[in-house]
Amino acid sequence: MTQEVKEKFVNGVNVEALTRTIGMIKENPEIAKFKFRATNKWINGTHCRGTIKDFYGALQEDDTRPAMHFDLDEPPVLLGNNEGRNPVEYLLVALSGCLTTALIAHSSARGIEIRGVQSRYEGDLDIRGFLGLSNDVPVGYQDIRVYFTIDADISEEKKEELVKMAQKYSPVFNTITRSTPVSVHLEK
Repeated sequence: MTQEVKEKFVNGVNVEALTRTIGMIKENPEIAKFKFRATNKWINGTHCRGTIKDFYGALQEDDTRPAMHFDLDEPPVLLGNNEGRNPVEYLLVALSGCLTTALIAHSSARGIEIRGVQSRYEGDLDIRGFLGLSNDVPVGYQDIRVYFTIDADISEEKKEELVKMAQKYSPVFNTITRSTPVSVHLEK
């Protein structure tokens, strides 16, 4: 007779599986190395389509997911046709997903039950940099602000700790704030 193992879930995260994964990575750090990929194809005007399908992780290629497409475009005021959201908005969405995931995963590992998390993101961008009209204006966001609301039976101080923890462990937050090198090449 096989014994059924009851997994422990906190906030929808399988904490036992997380603990096993951490143990395997401690034994073999190569398991932790991932390579994520995306492609992009220009459609027309400011409209292009990004695609995500396969990735490498846990010592193997994974192409089991169906391809997911992301239409990117600008609003009419920025010469687009609203065929998608603009890339800087996707950056905010990526940041929101990563900070929230980090907050929930690490809270779950610590046994902290969360009823709800909401966050709001605002970024200030002056397009004079993009348009090449001013060398004094950065090309990109000048400031991004994030506001969290956490519904849990913990103190405000503990909630602040969770927000700091999310920043510490979010790959997207750290990529943005630590200026990860990006190399761009023309394929031949």
